[in-house]
Amino acid sequence: MEFNSQIVTTPPRPAATIVMLRDGADGLEVFLLKRHGLSDVLGGVHVFPGGKVDLRDAELDMDLHLDRPQDELRANLGEQDLDARTAAGLYVAAIREAFEESGVLFAQGARQQDALRAHALLREGHAFDEMLGRMALRLDCAGVVPWSRWITPTVPSMMTKRFDTRFFVAAVPADQIARHDEHETTESVWIAPRAALHQYWDGTMQLAAPQIMSLAHLTHYGSVASALAAARARRPPVVAPEPFDDEAGRVICYPGDERHSVAERALPGPTRFYLRNKRFEPEGGFEALFKPAL
Repeated sequence: MEFNSQIVTTPPRPAATIVMLRDGADGLEVFLLKRHGLSDVLGGVHVFPGGKVDLRDAELDMDLHLDRPQDELRANLGEQDLDARTAAGLYVAAIREAFEESGVLFAQGARQQDALRAHALLREGHAFDEMLGRMALRLDCAGVVPWSRWITPTVPSMMTKRFDTRFFVAAVPADQIARHDEHETTESVWIAPRAALHQYWDGTMQLAAPQIMSLAHLTHYGSVASALAAARARRPPVVAPEPFDDEAGRVICYPGDERHSVAERALPGPTRFYLRNKRFEPEGGFEALFKPAL
């Protein structure tokens, strides 16, 4: 894993992702996709389904295809500078990207056969909004809950592009099958958050910092219901990492760290990572990832 030190001056591009959850035999599991090794964004890294916001996402007929009013979705995100249509567009982008990358369709009453039909319509060249119109579907925004917001710093650690990404959490519909698309993503796995972090630490799985911190956060919840309840009970934290260099090399700090411009913690777990041994290492080693929840 190579870390980038190039300064990126372009503004971060809006993006959205869904952390898809299910209850496994031994507790909470999360769905991860491995991005194609030749991808220009996090190639070879395991990620949550998601991607860039498209201008068309905010042009959807919101009254016809959303199950919640735009003002409610804006309030859920807790961002005062967002207008209601832009906020609703972020939900649309998250659901659209998750569907395109994983095949899971977060829409009211949608079953596996509906997801397959919707995918066939996209393959025929129909846009996402056209597919919704043909199938008379409403997106399940009520089941997609804001989780966090990550803003890539001007010195990103693993890529040369910046994103302003809203993370959502959602329970995967029980009768739908999540899978990778064999195009942008080449592998997929349902895995316990702690097990994924073990694989990262052992070098058998690559992860970016937002995924590491999100997985560490999810280890504090034993079920999908408890994770969703926690997400609904708080305002989504904003995480804008701030890099600096010291005698040990490159350090990435997070809100609550003594070197960060924001004094209040945003997330449980470590407040800084050291970029060494080709990975993000918290002070205190692997177990420091699992500091008590806030």
